[in-house]
Amino acid sequence: MAEALKHQIEAAFDEPACATNRAKDAASRRKGCSKALTPGAAAGGCAFDGAKIALQPIVDAAHLVHAPLGCEGNAWDNRGSASSGPELYRTGFTTDLTEMDIVMGQGEKKLFRAIREVIEQQAPAAVFVYATCVTALIGDDIEAVCKAAAERFETPVIPVNVPGYVGSKNLGNRMAGEVLFKHVIGTLEPQAPGLCDINLIGDFNLSGELWQVKPLLDRLGIRVLGSISGDARYRQVAMAHRARVSMLFCAHGYVNLARKLQETYGIPYFEGSFYGISDTSDALRTICRMLADRGAPADLIPRCEALIAEEEARTWATLEPYRPRIAGRRVLLYTGGHKTWSVVSALQELGMEVVGTSMRKATPDDRGRVVQIMGTEAHMFDNMAPREMFKLLREARADVLMSGARSQFVALKARVPWIDVNQEKHEPYAGYMGMVQLVKTLDRSINNPVWADLRAPAPWEV
Repeated sequence: MAEALKHQIEAAFDEPACATNRAKDAASRRKGCSKALTPGAAAGGCAFDGAKIALQPIVDAAHLVHAPLGCEGNAWDNRGSASSGPELYRTGFTTDLTEMDIVMGQGEKKLFRAIREVIEQQAPAAVFVYATCVTALIGDDIEAVCKAAAERFETPVIPVNVPGYVGSKNLGNRMAGEVLFKHVIGTLEPQAPGLCDINLIGDFNLSGELWQVKPLLDRLGIRVLGSISGDARYRQVAMAHRARVSMLFCAHGYVNLARKLQETYGIPYFEGSFYGISDTSDALRTICRMLADRGAPADLIPRCEALIAEEEARTWATLEPYRPRIAGRRVLLYTGGHKTWSVVSALQELGMEVVGTSMRKATPDDRGRVVQIMGTEAHMFDNMAPREMFKLLREARADVLMSGARSQFVALKARVPWIDVNQEKHEPYAGYMGMVQLVKTLDRSINNPVWADLRAPAPWEV
């Protein structure tokens, strides 16, 4: 592994804003978070996959994978990150290295030609070039190639030197943030920076969830200057250093980027969520308060309170017919990141009982929030094997499992409805209208008459 890459990984593991890192002693902090990878350890995604997930929602850029063809098939299209305009990010580009290219040392030349072809045919705002295990091991210098191509073709060409073997998907998220901070953020200036400009860090606009929230911000006169990276344009990311406040969605993956924006450009940040009525209102209040503290118009806070009162009243009125149909129902939540606590809070607002929540990819702060919301640590799980999940669904008499797609078959075997809350989902659950959509989905799933028929004894058993 190259020394520069080693230093980059060590810096990611020595993150001062990470609550886990702060709790360690000096020796443990120097050791970092690295663990030897075992077979199957990348089943949830390698570092390359994490970097691509973090950057590919920049919709007007081309994303070129320097690797054999198989590395491009990283299941990106399973994610529901939506675009309101360009669709270039949906096209897969790869250098398609062959054994002959590798043996003959043609990798760097082929990469340069691929960059030229992409720029000439697609005219992207920028090109992100991803290293992979193969090209990193054979020593291709993608940074030198990207620099030469950017000068030759007068288009930003960004090296993403995050090969899969360096660690987990979460490490790839963090290193992608480092790539943006080093190569993109601060390279362009907004024509008219405003006092109500914000960054949204760690939102991917899955199923259009950002579009559930942006109209609320528009009504308050708040502009999303930097979107990292849901429905983002390259220029937005490049101008993120001129925002006044940053809202961080996933601290486990992006706290390093939020901290560096604060330390370098003086942009304060907070961690929040747009899942649930209360959390959405709290996030809007915090954004407006922090903007007001930094010189935004004095009437921003009362306008925010008026908006919240109006939206909450409308949302609760819409939910009134559905709440009795799901109140008291029992939910097992198996997801990760900030959803471990934000979705719990949203479900409890509806009067549902959460019998368990996973703490995968959760920070100590996330754990503290779950304890505060649920009042106990008894229902928190780090990792749950399918056998254990099946047992808990049966013993806790859960009415529904909310998780990612890999757990849906456990729910079906337990004869329990399943709702997708991970990146592959097709329905937006953020914001006030997202809560209405979530309740309708819960009602439609839990009260479907097929489950009563499925759980009933077979005719020959009666």
